[in-house]
Amino acid sequence: MFINNFDPVAINFFSLEIRWYSLSYIFGIILAWIYCKKFLIRDEKILNLFDDLISYLIIGIILGGRLGYVIFYNLNYYSKNILEIFMIWEGGMSFHGGLLGVIISTYIFCKKNNINSFLFLDLISMSAPIGIFLGRVANFINSELYGRETDLFWSVKFEKIDDIFRHPSQIYEAFFEGIVLFILLNFIFKKQAYKSPGIISALFLIFYSLFRFFIEFTREPDVQIGYILFNLTLGQILSLLFFMFGIFLFSKKNESK
Repeated sequence: MFINNFDPVAINFFSLEIRWYSLSYIFGIILAWIYCKKFLIRDEKILNLFDDLISYLIIGIILGGRLGYVIFYNLNYYSKNILEIFMIWEGGMSFHGGLLGVIISTYIFCKKNNINSFLFLDLISMSAPIGIFLGRVANFINSELYGRETDLFWSVKFEKIDDIFRHPSQIYEAFFEGIVLFILLNFIFKKQAYKSPGIISALFLIFYSLFRFFIEFTREPDVQIGYILFNLTLGQILSLLFFMFGIFLFSKKNESK
């Protein structure tokens, strides 16, 4: 059993605080960008456009993640506290909202440059697990999105929360949605099992949703929402929707290969 009493602030510089969560976003984007450019992109046109895409992705992640959290997870609160929507530093980002933001921003960029958006979405899908891994580790450090009570020997007591030993669900997600998903998608891509653009994106949606759905059984539901349908959390409901879309996309792209 482990005691979690980490400081969420990584660097204190006078009155400036740099938090681990902020660093996870910064390094996640940088490392994913380097990985794509150095190891994945072989086409010169894609390589030249990729740098320009990054600014679109950053906007998509931030806007989509924040609006997703506001709309999906806490609309009642933010409808009464409109100004707090802009206080991103206070926390509150949704992965599924960020994913939608990335898809929309990539589509807009590709439409502008007259290129198949799935060429970029596949690259993002293969590198996104790097950022997911770092983000979930940051969640663990922050003592947020913690698990349900358990007496397993690897359980964790989050001292900032309570005296209960819980599942380290953030670490489960870091492992499966980060490490395992990264290895799986990149292995499939490098084996060239599927050559049609969009297949890797579909597999990302399918495998991420599966991992997230089952891991959520160990994760404490959001206090303001609780359980929804059939004792499932909102994260599980959203994962089911994205899973079904992933299956649909896979079938469509597999037909056209």
